Amino acid sequence: MDDFDARLLEALQHNARATAEALSAQVGLSPDACRKRLARLRASGVIEAEIAILDPAQVGRGLTLIVEVTLQNERKRDLDHFKSAMRAAPEVMQCYYVTGNSDFVVILSARDMADYEAFTYRHFFAEDNVLRFRTSAVMDRVKTGFALPLAR
Repeated sequence: MDDFDARLLEALQHNARATAEALSAQVGLSPDACRKRLARLRASGVIEAEIAILDPAQVGRGLTLIVEVTLQNERKRDLDHFKSAMRAAPEVMQCYYVTGNSDFVVILSARDMADYEAFTYRHFFAEDNVLRFRTSAVMDRVKTGFALPLAR
């Protein structure tokens, strides 16, 4: 990855809908060169996805929760089962297998507290391997996104 790739990726992270012409003006390459580089970056997996970030409240998901989950056992089979359940749960926006006091950090959305309670019964209480979970409710979305700083 060279400086042009870094500039292209930085611009794309702030506006994934930018045209090759608009990107061209920002990074100093021709639109065709931008298209070719983007195609290469997508094909190589550097660009994993181009997504829309929605306002949760406007789509009826006004409650965002950050949950630390500790499993009873961390056998591969148990880890894979929990990871699979989190990938399949539409409420889960992000899930990380982490080091520290808990095994997973899960970020999810809910319509309200009753909706979250139903989620906990389905995914935490019903699972024998979930030892405990600790929930924090988000009071204010200070910063959201997935933009990564790129060294140049």
